[in-house]
Amino acid sequence: MKLSTYDVVVLANSIPEEGLIKGMIGTVIDVHSSLAVAYEVEFCDQHGRTIASLALAPEQLEHNP
Repeated sequence: MKLSTYDVVVLANSIPEEGLIKGMIGTVIDVHSSLAVAYEVEFCDQHGRTIASLALAPEQLEHNP
């Protein structure tokens, strides 16, 4: 799966230490590809406040159709 900046994604697995639950919707805000591909994804609450912004591997995400 190749993602681009501003793609909407779904979290494939929970990351409890970041307060993120499987199925949460996020937005790709940057693509890292120097050593391995990773996506910087921002997750927000229903009020638009950022919950977490972190780099995730492709297998941690599902593309939101």
